[in-house]
Amino acid sequence: MSSPIIPLISSGTAGPLGVLHLPRLWLKASLGAAGKLHADYPAIGGGYDQMVLDGLGIDKGAFESFIADSKPSYVELENWILQQKGGSLDQDAVDKLNAAIAGYLHVDDTRKDILAGAGREDDGTIKDAVNLNNLDDWAIFHAAELK
Repeated sequence: MSSPIIPLISSGTAGPLGVLHLPRLWLKASLGAAGKLHADYPAIGGGYDQMVLDGLGIDKGAFESFIADSKPSYVELENWILQQKGGSLDQDAVDKLNAAIAGYLHVDDTRKDILAGAGREDDGTIKDAVNLNNLDDWAIFHAAELK
């Protein structure tokens, strides 16, 4: 059996539909459905994952079922989302969602914990959750896979 996989796609990454975090959500949900996701990560959590589903108007249960039953490629997932939305996305809703993701800030204690775990001084220069989450992922990967 292979080691559980740490999802290293950033929440700041968008696919062709232009939705931030959607590629990461697809990866985590796919790994979770296959029993291959690292235990430190929820397959579909309440933070950015739920923000994306809510922002797109996609039902969590339907999303989970589609991932588990169809095991879609990323492009197949985007096509499925478009089918659920009548062939197109509301660009204003996508823009609002992307702004919420890019602008989200962790609370001070979370920021401090992530930076400490990554071995970086909290000098006040990294505040956004996307970059903090990247540092957290990379620290977990390093600890699990390279030590």
